[in-house]
Amino acid sequence: MELKGLSVAVTGGASGLGVATARCVLDQGGTVTLIDLPTSDGAEVAADLGDGAVFAAADITDSEQFAAALDVAHDRGGLRGVVHCAGAGRRMRILDKDGKAGSLEDFEFVIRLNLIGSFNALRLGAERIAQAEPVDGERGAIVLTASVAAYEGQIGQINYSASKAGIVGMTIVAARDLAGKNIRVNTIAPGTMDTPLLARVRDDVRASLAASVPNPSRLGRPDEFGSLATSILENGYLNGETIRLDGAIRMAPR
Repeated sequence: MELKGLSVAVTGGASGLGVATARCVLDQGGTVTLIDLPTSDGAEVAADLGDGAVFAAADITDSEQFAAALDVAHDRGGLRGVVHCAGAGRRMRILDKDGKAGSLEDFEFVIRLNLIGSFNALRLGAERIAQAEPVDGERGAIVLTASVAAYEGQIGQINYSASKAGIVGMTIVAARDLAGKNIRVNTIAPGTMDTPLLARVRDDVRASLAASVPNPSRLGRPDEFGSLATSILENGYLNGETIRLDGAIRMAPR
């Protein structure tokens, strides 16, 4: 699917992996709708990206808000691609330090944001992409974001790992489910990426994280994620896959 002239929605588009992906789509000649929280810097980021980008505010767990934001992208010539980067973590353990049961609220918060938010991206994005006429046998594609924590979650990541493993589990099913509509679905599972979240970490911790990556021994760059996401959108035979983008890291227990 050649991206030139096509409309792509990017969630979490105001920063990090999302804005890097938006830049890559624009570089390929596509138009981008950045979807992020109303409190984000989305409007300013879209203005900096130029005429090909607009901002639509939405909470991805709110179906009405999310649908309205996707309609903004759809009204720009018909939605053809969704790259879903929005999500977050909240550390918790099954038992706290006093041996008491961990917070169900913290578990549900992350499941709702990461897993239900991803399902919203699938169902609401696919609903709009399915309205397009097929080009070279496809109507469009959706890229979800999991994490290496889906495979090797660390202590304190029980909720995050469960949510990201759920995304991995949905991928092949979604690809099969949407095959009849000629919509592809793939997922990227990033490792330790140099996002704004890690920018707040101490330099020695960042250095330790970088050293734990076998090759190259550094943090991943957001533009590397964006480049992969746009390649997935463009490659019409890539479907139902989860691709680790992690420098061959396998996470330790803590």
